[in-house]
Amino acid sequence: MAATVRSLLDNLRPEADEEERRAWAVACAHALGLGGIAVSLGRELLWFSDMTSARLEDLQFILGEGPSLLFRGRSDVRQLPDLDRLPARQWPQFAAEVTELQIAALFVWPVHIGAVQAGTMTGYRRTPGPLAPRQSAEGRLVADALADQLLGNWPAPAAANTHHGRDRGCSGTVGLHRAEVHQATGVLSARLGVPLTEALDRLRGQAYASGRSLTDTAQAVIERELPQ
Repeated sequence: MAATVRSLLDNLRPEADEEERRAWAVACAHALGLGGIAVSLGRELLWFSDMTSARLEDLQFILGEGPSLLFRGRSDVRQLPDLDRLPARQWPQFAAEVTELQIAALFVWPVHIGAVQAGTMTGYRRTPGPLAPRQSAEGRLVADALADQLLGNWPAPAAANTHHGRDRGCSGTVGLHRAEVHQATGVLSARLGVPLTEALDRLRGQAYASGRSLTDTAQAVIERELPQ
């Protein structure tokens, strides 16, 4: 019998380690009828259950388009149950990219720290259709519980963030997945003599043009694999 969100919430231990948190959150995504979930606080991607979830968050950050970006002030889930029905003028680049990823529906819950909305939990599905009321309500409980776990175990130990022997962006890790993005932005700014905002725009453009993840593009800049 498949686990329910309620039973999963009851069984999450405060002292759960990384592997347990990962398995718990993936099970919650499946219990909510989702293919995967990711949590971001501000501009930082903190956790994702699978590479598709990570790519979705990456695209929003690179393109400046997507349902998670204009989410302030909402207390309920934002549902995009059929991405094929999005108006052509709304997030045209993002919509095209998620079609390539074979994503049919997206759902975004607010993540709160106390009374303050600090970020979002985004879930995707490969089939269209809205969430059931129960799924919508339980998704918020998952978002809050997962955020508590992530914040209680963040940042990740330094040993997990070393370049050698590290699987950058591996699912379930708690850390700053965009730390290298910030570092590469500074590198480009110094190399090109441009403001940080322009350097970040150039980095985003390189990632989008190459089809690589933003983290991989940043690492290539740092290691001088990409032209100055």
